[in-house]
Amino acid sequence: MAFAHWFHVDYLFFASYTILQFIVLATAWNILGGYCGYVNFGSAAFFAMGAYSSVALHKFDPQSFEFCFTDSACMSFHFLDWAFPLPIPVLIVIGGIVSGIAGFGMGYLTLRLRGSFFAIATLALAVVLQTLVVNWDFVGGSRGAYIIRPESFEFAGITLNYIEYLFALMLLLAVIALVTARTIERSQLGFGFATIRDDELAAEASGVPTLRLKLIATTLSGAFMGMAGAPFPYYIGYLQPASAFGLEYAVNSIAMPMIGGTTSWIGPLVGAVLLGSAQQYATVTISSAVNLLIVGLMLVAFVIIAPNGLVGLVQERLRTWRKP
Repeated sequence: MAFAHWFHVDYLFFASYTILQFIVLATAWNILGGYCGYVNFGSAAFFAMGAYSSVALHKFDPQSFEFCFTDSACMSFHFLDWAFPLPIPVLIVIGGIVSGIAGFGMGYLTLRLRGSFFAIATLALAVVLQTLVVNWDFVGGSRGAYIIRPESFEFAGITLNYIEYLFALMLLLAVIALVTARTIERSQLGFGFATIRDDELAAEASGVPTLRLKLIATTLSGAFMGMAGAPFPYYIGYLQPASAFGLEYAVNSIAMPMIGGTTSWIGPLVGAVLLGSAQQYATVTISSAVNLLIVGLMLVAFVIIAPNGLVGLVQERLRTWRKP
């Protein structure tokens, strides 16, 4: 960040923001998919919910908001004028709340399904939400919506380019997501998730509240995905359903933990940095169209070489070296 700031290399902020965004998405997916063993194909839906919640609040006009008791008695909420437009950190929190609630609802409706049935249900959720957004004119519908971001951000006498500000926010969010995942992994909650992943029927027979734990996992996972998507309209400047519900978000959020390793908090970090950097390099040197090809090739390679991911491969090598 210091190098890019001093030498005015804005592209490094754009590329690094994307990698940090995928770190949050991969970590969020891993809370449900890695720790609990429930594969979620609807990552793009939660990401898009966070993005479109920011668009809706950006276009919200507090001067036109009024509440009517009767046809003749209406009260306008002019005290809302000072609060809009909302700052990005507030939008991130709101995006997390919206997507967390959606994750809880999805879990309550679908977590009685298992295996491929659950995965198909999450994919159906993404399709339904995309259809709703396409027909929602307030956020642009199929036409999309433009978001004009400020050129700079000032705080405590320090002026930053706005993309640097977004980068710093996403860096902070990535740290929060990783700390949360590490805390879960080493807590009683994480042990409960592991019992579900290893043998859910045995966990239920042992008295583990599996449904409650899975609802916690879907809520946390959805919330972090929504938080990753909330700044996206300000980053990209123009949001349309095809970009918000892009296939790369669903594919990368699954591939990155699998490449890095799904049983440890550091696996999604390693996979996101490795795969995200390769995609950013290919975007500059070749074309962004090869990004999904890179995902496919790396997945095939790591399934053959390291079925448990890079972290699992390193752990196996260390155990082998420690044997007398």
